[in-house]
Amino acid sequence: MSDYVLELSGIRKTYRGGIEALKGINLQVPQGCVYGLLGPNGAGKSTIINLLPRFYEPQEGKIFIDQPIGDRKTLQQVGLLPEHTQFPPYLTGRQVIEFAAGLQNVPSALTKERTDMLLEKVSMTDSQHRKIKSYSKGMKQRIGVAQALVSNPKIIFLDEPTDGVDPAGRKEFRSLVRELRDEGRTIFINTHILSELEPIVDRVAIMTKGEILGEGKLDELRTEKTGYVVGFEGQLSAESVSKFLDGGLEVESGSVRLPSTNALDAQPVIDRIRKEGLVVTDLSLKSQSLEDLFIGLVGGTSSPPPLPANSTQPPKTPQA
Repeated sequence: MSDYVLELSGIRKTYRGGIEALKGINLQVPQGCVYGLLGPNGAGKSTIINLLPRFYEPQEGKIFIDQPIGDRKTLQQVGLLPEHTQFPPYLTGRQVIEFAAGLQNVPSALTKERTDMLLEKVSMTDSQHRKIKSYSKGMKQRIGVAQALVSNPKIIFLDEPTDGVDPAGRKEFRSLVRELRDEGRTIFINTHILSELEPIVDRVAIMTKGEILGEGKLDELRTEKTGYVVGFEGQLSAESVSKFLDGGLEVESGSVRLPSTNALDAQPVIDRIRKEGLVVTDLSLKSQSLEDLFIGLVGGTSSPPPLPANSTQPPKTPQA
């Protein structure tokens, strides 16, 4: 059995007018991880998301979930919460999950049990009989995650799952994602809210203009090493600056950065600074943020120009 729950091999997609949405994408997503897909508007992220449940086909390449994706049995291993999903407002939260169960051929004998379990998992048991039109954005998203899980899938695709959700709802979402990962599921998240993804993501792929610029664990992708930074007031002597530089440290105005995550390694630096009569104001462990990494790779890439008038836009995600 492969260690990867999802594999994309040589995926290409071109829209009419010659717009290359995907330029030979290769991805391998491990089982039981939170995987983040990041990129500016127009990078091709939504095209990838829409290819996975077969909303449309690539011109080239193959998609595997244990086997080439395509038959209904394989697709039942996929859960999906598209961006801006609009559930029928006259349905209750429970009915949305039950409707999704029917679409996924979940046996009727299991539907009630699984619906009860999912409502509890997403903290919506008390609101299950209210109509969707009365729900907040966060409540709708929780029901959306529940319906994506109704077929007990191996991998769940979440497209901008916290967009428009308040801070409390985002915190609850992160806790839910961690719980799903602990169950051994793979959660594939497409988002532009980098601060929400950083605390929970195991691996990321950063893309722009239909290409992957970087892929891997955050620590593998970071171009700035994690380490302690000692802040101080005053001016270091030339002798101290020279010693710090010779020792592989970075010296800036008011701070010294160590390529170490061991606090003991910062003590000689603190002692040297104090020996010169300067005041140590801060000791903190710094690492390159996901946002800084993203900007460094993408380079401030903006959205591409509009598609030509005779081209075909990517299809909208079907509504439930």
